[in-house]
Amino acid sequence: MKTRILLIFLCVSLCSCWSEPITNLDSPDEKILVEFSLDEKGKPMYEVFFKKNAIIKKSALGFNFKNTNPFYDNFKILNSSFTEFNETWQLPWGEQLDVVNHFNELRIELQEKSDLKRKLNIVFKVYNDGVGFRYEFPEQKNINEVLISEENTEFNLTEDYKAFWIPGDWDIYEHLYSTTKLSEIEATTKRNHPSLGQTYIPKNAVNTPVTLVGKNGIHLSFHEAALVDYSGMTLQVDTINLSFKSNLVGSKNNDYKVKRKLPFHTPWRTIQITDNAPDLIASKLILNLNEPNKLGDVSWFTPMKYTGVWWEMHLGKSSWDYGMGMLNGEWKDTGKRNVNHGATTENVKRFIDFSAKNNIGGVLVEGWNTGWERWIGFEEREGVFDFITPYPDYNLDEVTNYAKEKGVQIIMHHETSAATETYHKQQDTAYALMQKYSMHVVKSGYVGNILPKGEYHHGQYMVNQYNNAAINAAKYQVAVNAHEPIKATGLRRTYPNIISREGLRGQEFNAWSSDGGNPPEHLSIVAFTRMLAGPIDYTPGIFNIKFNEFKKENQVNTTLAHQLALYVVIYSPIQMAADLVEHYEANLKALEFIKEVAVDWSETITLNGEVGDFVTIARKQRNSDNWFLGSITDENARDLEIDFSFLDSNSTYEAKIYKDGTGAHWDVNPLAIEFETIKITKDAKLKFHLAAGGGFSMSIQKLHVM
Repeated sequence: MKTRILLIFLCVSLCSCWSEPITNLDSPDEKILVEFSLDEKGKPMYEVFFKKNAIIKKSALGFNFKNTNPFYDNFKILNSSFTEFNETWQLPWGEQLDVVNHFNELRIELQEKSDLKRKLNIVFKVYNDGVGFRYEFPEQKNINEVLISEENTEFNLTEDYKAFWIPGDWDIYEHLYSTTKLSEIEATTKRNHPSLGQTYIPKNAVNTPVTLVGKNGIHLSFHEAALVDYSGMTLQVDTINLSFKSNLVGSKNNDYKVKRKLPFHTPWRTIQITDNAPDLIASKLILNLNEPNKLGDVSWFTPMKYTGVWWEMHLGKSSWDYGMGMLNGEWKDTGKRNVNHGATTENVKRFIDFSAKNNIGGVLVEGWNTGWERWIGFEEREGVFDFITPYPDYNLDEVTNYAKEKGVQIIMHHETSAATETYHKQQDTAYALMQKYSMHVVKSGYVGNILPKGEYHHGQYMVNQYNNAAINAAKYQVAVNAHEPIKATGLRRTYPNIISREGLRGQEFNAWSSDGGNPPEHLSIVAFTRMLAGPIDYTPGIFNIKFNEFKKENQVNTTLAHQLALYVVIYSPIQMAADLVEHYEANLKALEFIKEVAVDWSETITLNGEVGDFVTIARKQRNSDNWFLGSITDENARDLEIDFSFLDSNSTYEAKIYKDGTGAHWDVNPLAIEFETIKITKDAKLKFHLAAGGGFSMSIQKLHVM
C-alpha cells in the first residue's frame, strides 16, 4: 500500500514573527474560505464562503458548563498556526480503494483575559469538499474537568434552503424524511413510532446528517465526525433567523450532557459543501476527519452478501421465541414449543444450502438464543438474554459444521434489548463463543428504552457503550453491524471492524408499519443524507412486493427492479438478500443479479442524481474489471441517459440489464421486469425509462481488450 504525504507547517504567534495571527483559511482549490474572528467582546466567531459567496455568516462558538463559568467571550488569540497536509490512504474494504486526504488546517489558540485565563483551541480543516472544525481543551492549571451542559456551536445560514430532515430524536433515527423549507421545519410533532423507544425530542431540532439544497445549486450537509466519549449532536432550528445550533443529547440521570477530564477534544463539526448532488456522495470528508486504522490487518473480515432467518419474522411466518415458560419459578423448556419458531437447525440449513448455491457468503440467524419470550414490554430486562445458550431446536455445533462444509459463514445475532449492563458482563464470553466457531460478524440490536433508566441511545453513556463493544470485538476478530445504533461518524476508518449499521427507517417498516411503509422517494433521500455518514444495513432484495401470502395490508413501495438496484445504490460491505428462499426460487432470472453483484469496490462514481428524486451510481468491483450500476427514482417516472465513458478504453463489455418492464409501477404493477444482454464500450450512451418507484441495474463484465 502506497501512501503519499505532503506536510507544510507554518506557525504564527502574536509575540513572534508577525504582529497579527493568521485567521483565514482556504481549501486547497481555493473555492472554500473560512474566516475566524473575535467580536468586540472577545466572542469566537467564524464564517464560511464558497466561490466567494457567504454560506455561513458570522456564527458563534462556545460552551456552557455546569461546574464553571461558560466559554462565551472575553477571549484573546494567543497563537495561530497553519498546516497543509496531502496524503492518499487505502480502505481495507469500502466504496473505493484509494482515498485522497488533502486539507489545509488552521489552529487558533485562545485564552481568557480573566483571572482564570482558561485556554481553548479551535481547529479548522478545510477540504475541497467541505469544512470540519473541533474544540480542543488543552491541559491547564485552572481546570481539570468539565461538565458540559451545552455546546453553543452556531451555523447561521444565508438563505431559506430546501431541507431534507428527520427529527432530532434522542433514541432513534427510524423516522421518515420530511422535505420542507428550513423556515418550515417543525420536528417536535414528527414521531412515527414511539413504541421503538422514548423518542424524546425536547426542542425543534433535527438529527444529522441533514442536507440542504439552495436556489443556486449549493448543496450542504451538516454532520459530525469521530464521535468518541461525547454526546451525539442534534441541531436546534431557528426558523426565523435561518440557523442551526448544536443541541447535545442529554440524560435524565445528570444535569450535564458531557463529562470529560482535560486534555480532550470534541468530535468534528462538519459541513460538506458542493455545487451538485452527486459530489455529496463522492465526499470523503467524514472518513478523512477520523484517525487512521488502529487495528492493522482486518483481512479476517470478508465483505459479503448474506441471507437469513429475519424477514420471515417480520412477515409473521415465524417467530423469534421458542416458547419457553415458567416452571417452578424459572424460565424453562416446558415442552410446549412454538411451532413457528424460525431459528431451527433445519430452517437454517435451508438458508445455508441456498446461500452456497447462489454465491452468498453468510447466513444471519435471529432468535437462536434463549430469552425472547420475556423481554418485550418488560421494564426489568437485565439478565433476560444470554448470548451463548441456544434454544433446544437449534444445534449450534451441527449448524456451524454444516455451514463450514458449504463455505458459508454464520452471522451471529446479539439482541441486547438495550440492557447494557447484561451485555457488558457477557460480551467477552459471547465474543469468545463466536471465535470458537469462526464467526466473524455480529449483528447487534438495542431495541427498547435504555437500561440503566434515564439514559438515551444517543447520549455519552451509550456512545461509549457502542464504541467500546466494537473495539472489544476486534480482539476476537469480530466485526460489528449495529442496529438501533449511535450514528455513523466515520469511525470505520479507525476501527475497520465497524462495518455497517442501521440508523435509519429500514426495510422492515414496509412489513409492519401502519403508515403505509417507506414511500418510493425514501431511498432517493437516504442516498444523499444518511448514506453520507457511512454504510447502511438496509436489507434490500424483496421480491414478493405485495406480501399477499402473509400481510395483505402491507407492501414494499418500489418495483422489483428498484430492489435490485439498491445493491449498488445503498452501500454496505454486507448486503442482505432479505426475502424468503421460496420467493427467490420463484424468480431465478432476477436472482441472477444478486448472485453476480459485488460488495467490495475499488471505485465509485455517482453518474447523476437530485436529492429526493433519483440517483444513479456505478461501482467497480475490487480486483476485477467488472462494473455494476444501479439507478432508482421516486414516485415519478423518468427517463435518464447514461454515459459509459467511465469504462476502459479499447475494451468491450457484456452488459446484463435488469429494468422496469412495460407498465411497471410501484403500486399497481411492481413485478414487471425485463432482462436484456448487450455489448457496450466506453463510447456508449444509453437511455433508460424508470417507472414510478422504479429503477434499473446492470452487471457490466469486460469481455476483451480490442
